Amino acid sequence: MTADSHDRFSVEGQVAIVTGASSGIGKAIAEQFAAGGADVVICSREQENVEPVADGIEDSDRPGEALAVECDVTDREAVDALVEATVEAFGGIDTLVNNAGASFMANFDDISPNGWETIVDINLHGTYHCTQAAGEHLSDGGGSVVNMASVAGQQGAPYMSHYGAAKAAVINLTSTLAYEWASEDVRVNCIAPGFVATPGVASQMGVTAGDIDRDSVDRTIGLSEEIADLTRFLASPASSYVVGETVRAAGVPQIEESPQS
Repeated sequence: MTADSHDRFSVEGQVAIVTGASSGIGKAIAEQFAAGGADVVICSREQENVEPVADGIEDSDRPGEALAVECDVTDREAVDALVEATVEAFGGIDTLVNNAGASFMANFDDISPNGWETIVDINLHGTYHCTQAAGEHLSDGGGSVVNMASVAGQQGAPYMSHYGAAKAAVINLTSTLAYEWASEDVRVNCIAPGFVATPGVASQMGVTAGDIDRDSVDRTIGLSEEIADLTRFLASPASSYVVGETVRAAGVPQIEESPQS
């Protein structure tokens, strides 16, 4: 790889907002960007949850700086304050990573109106609020939005109808907004992870990141760092011709073997 081609994969000098960054995928993304020389603003609903992530980045040898901001992505005033804090601290926004999300498993008949609205509010409306609030600054010099969806939004998922519906909407929003914002030199893309060994998945499935060999191809559960690598690529100039796409990161596809004739 030449020096020039290596530079195309760089996020050095960028300013990135990463929502839902207190743990798991969001935390890994923030750390990956900071390691690459980007300044990161990370948020979650509780300052005490996200502050240690920022402190960890600041105390490390990663060249990027980190700022922790308490923000509920469903609260537009809080989101506007997040954007203002980012611009005030670092002078602009180059990349927005809409990672904040939530879910619980339940039969469709058992999901209350409040439960449905809460999941849609965080996963879909939160993406809307953050993207619209950051849009003006992203278009100043060209920028990138990376939305986090799910394979549940591509093919459905039993007992996660609320989550799957919200993530399907995020996928559609991605392609639609990519078309609208292309003339502003803003690229909008999406990632649809399958099972990832986050703390939440570990508690439900009993599989931790330490159990996973990244060098193994034959698997259907991934690492937060693998999603972070893909996010960094989509935010870098190397993905300049990738616009409006949803990249599935779910390991080996599940294909039914046909009986031999």
